[in-house]
Amino acid sequence: MATNATNADDVPDAYEALLDRARRWNSVSSAAGVLSWDQQVMMPEGGTPARSRQLSTLSSLEHELVTADETGELLDELEDVDLTDEQAAVVREISREYERANAVPQELVEEISEASTEALQAWEEAKAEDDFDTFAPHLQKHVELKREYAEAIDPDRDPYEVLFEDYEPCLPLDQAESILEELRETLVPMIADIRESDADLAVDTFEGHFDEETQEELSREVLDVIGYDFDRGRLDVSSHPFTSGNQFDCRVTTRFDESDPLGAFLSTVHEFGHAQYNLGLPAEEYGTPLGESRDLSVHESQSRLWENHVGRSRAFWELLLPTFQEYFPSTEDATVEDAYEAVNQVYEDNLIRVEADELTYHLHIVVRFEIERELIAGELDVEDVPEAWNDKYEEYLGIRPENDAEGCLQDIHWAHGNFGYFPTYSLGSVMAAQLYEAAEEDIDDLEGKIAAGDFDDLHEWLADNVHQHGSRYETNELVKGATGEDFSADAFVDYVDEKYGELYDL
Repeated sequence: MATNATNADDVPDAYEALLDRARRWNSVSSAAGVLSWDQQVMMPEGGTPARSRQLSTLSSLEHELVTADETGELLDELEDVDLTDEQAAVVREISREYERANAVPQELVEEISEASTEALQAWEEAKAEDDFDTFAPHLQKHVELKREYAEAIDPDRDPYEVLFEDYEPCLPLDQAESILEELRETLVPMIADIRESDADLAVDTFEGHFDEETQEELSREVLDVIGYDFDRGRLDVSSHPFTSGNQFDCRVTTRFDESDPLGAFLSTVHEFGHAQYNLGLPAEEYGTPLGESRDLSVHESQSRLWENHVGRSRAFWELLLPTFQEYFPSTEDATVEDAYEAVNQVYEDNLIRVEADELTYHLHIVVRFEIERELIAGELDVEDVPEAWNDKYEEYLGIRPENDAEGCLQDIHWAHGNFGYFPTYSLGSVMAAQLYEAAEEDIDDLEGKIAAGDFDDLHEWLADNVHQHGSRYETNELVKGATGEDFSADAFVDYVDEKYGELYDL
């Protein structure tokens, strides 16, 4: 998928004017992102009232820029202009953003922003105190506001479908549901077989006490090894790991559990994948769709590729284990195979999505997907969320949370009002398998290079096939161009069949 540069003399004035407007509203959005990062990482607890107004104001300013008459007039002027493929892609993306934003009243945008800022603090308190009632009014407000938001955009469609398009505008919801259904049909019996298996994995390899300070030092070294550019980023701690930024400044966070060093390791590698995507976007296109990532499923494919296909691989543990043992001598007797088995074990009793194994993770997603669909449809009351959550965990995973902190309060997404976000996690995992399979075909001895600490070829492959394109291609076209195949669950199913069949003697 080669890109074709545009001669400056061939660029219509209206196109340049439209780009200038897009750069302006994206700068406002980027500034809001820094304030949101600060709120979750460094802001003192008392800062919420001011931060709420700051973020609301920036959200309002961005909305004004996007929906201004001038934006619509420029799009109208370009409608019949002969554009290059790149220019047409930019206009397509800006037009989609304009039409969607223009349908939503500015007052509603401000109200959603304020509600999100207030809900975030309430969620933090509710989770710390294991008190769902503290968060429930904020969740109820988000549900109502997002129904209103979806109705403003398209009153004739399923509101959840409209909300899903905020995160994945290029994949039809029915395609996403078809892929999720194939995952469910594949993984439920596989997980049942694994739980019946007599395989004796070295699951206790990383049991013990691993102090937080040393884990952070190790996390920084791991980021160095796999190629994180600390000149354009930083590592911090937050209650929920996340990545924030752009091609010039992209920051990652993780969290530490002194009884589980794998949690921080995998979270750090996961967030690195997100950051590497942002940092690999074309610098000269900053603020335009060609310098922006292609939505959440593609973004998640980058983090899950690094977390699962690199971080959980034998090759990577050949590289990492000696360093890990230097930081934590208590693991000096562990072998590479021990580490590989431990990091790929399938848990029987895991309640936390971000700590889940590679297979049961998708059932965590199904629970959230079903609950938020029922909430938006009015089929489930907010006050009944904890019981519905616990019932679904018991049905799908055979375990029941003992409290809401490890149940329905564990994720930050609903505090932001992000309904429709969760499916992209599983879609991204599926896409990661398809991309990695293609990379293995194109890169000679990729596993050997990983074991030797040489990630250059993988970085280059991802940059060439994903990062450099920004939002030029829609999701299905991007995947087809990178892999030669339509986006499907086939590669993921083959991958887990082979990997876990070997691990558990299936």
